[in-house]
Amino acid sequence: MSTGINSEAVRLSILGMRCAGCVSAVEGALAAVAGVTSVSVNFADHSAQVTGSADPDALKQAVKEAGYDAAVMEGLEDPAEQEAQEMQRYRQLMKKAAVAGAFGALLMLAEHFDGLPEMGSKTGQWLWPEIALVTLSILMYSGWHFYTGAVKSLTLGQANMDTLIALGTGSAWLYSCIVIDYYDTLPSLAKHAYFEAAVVILAFINLGSALETLARGRTSGAIRQLIGLQPRTARVVRNGEDIDIPIEEVGLGETLRVRPGEKIAVDGVLLEGHSAVDESMLTGESLPVEKSVGAEVVAGTMNQTGSFLFTATRIGRDTALAQIIKSVRQAQGSKPDIARLADKIAAVFVPAVVAVSVVTFLIWYVFGPDPSLGYAFVTSMTVLVIACPCALGLATPISVMVAVGRAAQSGILIRNGDALQTAGKLTCLILDKTGTVTEGKPVVAVIEATGDLDEDRVLQLAASIESGSEHPLAASVLAAAERKQLKLEKMTQFEAIAGFGVSALCGAQRILFGNKALMDAKAIRFTRYNNRLEKLSALGQTPMLLAVDDAIVGIIAVADPIKKDSAVAVERLKSLGIRVIMVTGDNQITAHAIAKQAGITEVNAQVLPQDKAQVVKALQQQGEIVGMVGDGINDAPALVQADVGLAIGTGTDVAIESADVVILQGSLLKVPEVIALSKATVTNIKQNLLGAFFYNTISIPVAAGLLYPLFGILLNPMIAGAAMAMSSLTVVTNANRLRWMKW
Repeated sequence: MSTGINSEAVRLSILGMRCAGCVSAVEGALAAVAGVTSVSVNFADHSAQVTGSADPDALKQAVKEAGYDAAVMEGLEDPAEQEAQEMQRYRQLMKKAAVAGAFGALLMLAEHFDGLPEMGSKTGQWLWPEIALVTLSILMYSGWHFYTGAVKSLTLGQANMDTLIALGTGSAWLYSCIVIDYYDTLPSLAKHAYFEAAVVILAFINLGSALETLARGRTSGAIRQLIGLQPRTARVVRNGEDIDIPIEEVGLGETLRVRPGEKIAVDGVLLEGHSAVDESMLTGESLPVEKSVGAEVVAGTMNQTGSFLFTATRIGRDTALAQIIKSVRQAQGSKPDIARLADKIAAVFVPAVVAVSVVTFLIWYVFGPDPSLGYAFVTSMTVLVIACPCALGLATPISVMVAVGRAAQSGILIRNGDALQTAGKLTCLILDKTGTVTEGKPVVAVIEATGDLDEDRVLQLAASIESGSEHPLAASVLAAAERKQLKLEKMTQFEAIAGFGVSALCGAQRILFGNKALMDAKAIRFTRYNNRLEKLSALGQTPMLLAVDDAIVGIIAVADPIKKDSAVAVERLKSLGIRVIMVTGDNQITAHAIAKQAGITEVNAQVLPQDKAQVVKALQQQGEIVGMVGDGINDAPALVQADVGLAIGTGTDVAIESADVVILQGSLLKVPEVIALSKATVTNIKQNLLGAFFYNTISIPVAAGLLYPLFGILLNPMIAGAAMAMSSLTVVTNANRLRWMKW
């Protein structure tokens, strides 16, 4: 069911999260703060979305007490600055991996070529303690963040990835030191140090984290592109002079100038000039949009040809661009049901792995071959290192992030994770007519002169009398007259007759313009035109009669034409096996005429906006999974009732709280795209989860030595570290395939 996005949401950047186990710890800490109504922590981009009335400082304090750090994310961050921070983290991790890897490789080569003395020898008695100290310093340099994280989680009674790595590498170093100190008393087969294993494990894990950081950075590319659309300065007109000022200093109602090739700084309305504006990054529409006086322009879009002045109507966080970025971020941080399951498993996974490691140690120590202590130590350490649940924690959020970003680049705003999961399961789609299947802007389709007047004179008189009307169809008649540059006549004694039409005097002539009921009421004969009127109605047009001095002189038919791609979209939806129904408040004749043009066979006409939700509910009770496509205003109750509500909007119309998905371009062709993306994303998530579960299900028993009795195979702890790091990288790489998805 559709849900709105809470406007009081606070977005936090969480520092120190290194595995899926951290997610539940941070969520629990934030949920305990007074005033918090919901929390969603995204491990993929290390952020938290908190709704409610809680004080941001209290939220940050709660995160700190849980052993992490937090900062409130506000406004439009500089994408270059964000990228620089990611690259700095990447370089730090690579440096730590290189230092640990270089020393580990040196030790391994020295051991392989017998370049190290025996521990009990005279040289070995001073060299091996030196190696232990150097190893310790490298562990502190390359793994300090793991050890401090493990200590913090321990003091809070929790366990996470840091716990596993700290236990694994720390015990390797400690065991090796024991071997040095008690070399003479240990059995010969147990006299082996694991210094190289400890540092190489850290090298692999840091390398994996670095590559993951690099790959994860690409998943936020859509957000960075959107933020990058926002210019940093604006050219305002003050006291008759053009002045360049920082974007933050632009005020509401200010006049701004935009020249060819410049980005539009804030949302506004054209005051002077004419141009074409490229809105492709916001709406997915590749063709530039013509802009003239009175047209809306949107921040971040690119001016093409002309120069113009416009007045600022929305600034800062209120611009359409800022609202789109907010929507995308909230959706990327939201969790479909499948993610919540993964989080619950990850929360208990680390303690379970520690328990398995202890049991593995005891079994090998009691029942294993000599040296049982050595085997027990190696197998339990390998279990700890290989079993990190990072891949499990990344499986869902990384796919959601990529999918939502990919959709945003096509002019589709997916507002929550559940919609992304459910859209691919839709069995029935309800389409509103006006503005969804049709353009929503009535135009004059037919002008026919039936008397002594020509068509231009018929249109001129109709437009003249409609100039005093507020009826929605009047605007289309006036627009047609304006296109033909017809001069309007002066009308007197104007009268609007609700439900019928209008009446007025043009000089001494009585002019009537309206439907058949108006002509009936005024006793004007029109029966000879009935067949023509019925044919026009059957085409989905609204015919109106023009009478001068009690004689019919013309027919003007107004139509709301279907969008050029509506029929193609309906055909595509049907090919996906989706039942398509048009539900409209319009009359039966017009509704069926439009439905026929669009290729829709099921029509429910003369349905009031408030009753559309009941239509949705009735279909749901029949077992249908229902999507509702409407304009997001009149259709709000139905959008909320639907399993997935899709609002057809525009580049500026993004704050449609009742919709799960907002299609900015206004094209129905985007609906099958949403469904295709949903199916691809759910498949991608399942692949990630299956891979993560399979990895841990297979790797833990192998690490524990399951294959040893049959094949004599034991997994090397260093290989385990590499496998753990690569599992996370595999998940991130697989999710990034969604970025290149073809519709």
